[in-house]
Amino acid sequence: MRAATENGDSWRQSLETLVRWTGAAAGLTVNALVSYGSESDVDLLYKFAVFGLCVMASAFAADALARRSPGRLRVARMTPRRIRDYVPRALTVALTVQAAVLLVLLVVAAATASPDEAGRSGHALSVTCPAGAQVLSPWPGPHYARPALGGLALGTVVGALLLRRITAGSGSDDQRLAGARAAIGAWGVVVCAPLFGVSLTMGVAVLSLACGGVMKAAALWGLAITALVSAVTAGHCLCVSLLPQAYVKVRL
Repeated sequence: MRAATENGDSWRQSLETLVRWTGAAAGLTVNALVSYGSESDVDLLYKFAVFGLCVMASAFAADALARRSPGRLRVARMTPRRIRDYVPRALTVALTVQAAVLLVLLVVAAATASPDEAGRSGHALSVTCPAGAQVLSPWPGPHYARPALGGLALGTVVGALLLRRITAGSGSDDQRLAGARAAIGAWGVVVCAPLFGVSLTMGVAVLSLACGGVMKAAALWGLAITALVSAVTAGHCLCVSLLPQAYVKVRL
């Protein structure tokens, strides 16, 4: 009987993993077939959001499968479950900080944006140097902020609902831990992928400045570090969302 139960758990875990990978594959397929804008930079920001939300949707589906555990004895638990007991603390804090950095960069970019050479509002950065005026494009102003902010807002709401569902749902603690990690990983993709795109775009524009001195160097270092950290974190989050069982015993 115990062997049959273990085989059932193993089969269910394999099916959950397949569902998560299918969500990621679906996100890539949709992005390959659909164009969200005529500008490549804006289109890419939409693709980041769509991919992250597809991964989040697959986490929902995997959680639904994890709840199917008939025949097990359920014991009432007096202590209420808390979301913070199941999420990876260090990773959640890191993602929260990066989400705040993304918001700050978008606000700064929007406040400093100006029309580009084609007259399109919010597409460029205009700077006056001793050698003359420069118009640097692309610049992630309000026009580019819509997909990044929309994806972040929607992903955060969906992720919070998923975490609440996982925490309150049936199943073992290991299933809840794996589900919570998958949800945080999917949210991490929604946060870090646009952060990488925004920081890299701003960094390329700042690098092209003909003046700036120490402030230019400091901005370049900050944006380069942000782009690197967000890229590494996005890759890690994708792994967590696709293979959360591997991180159940690790409090990351």
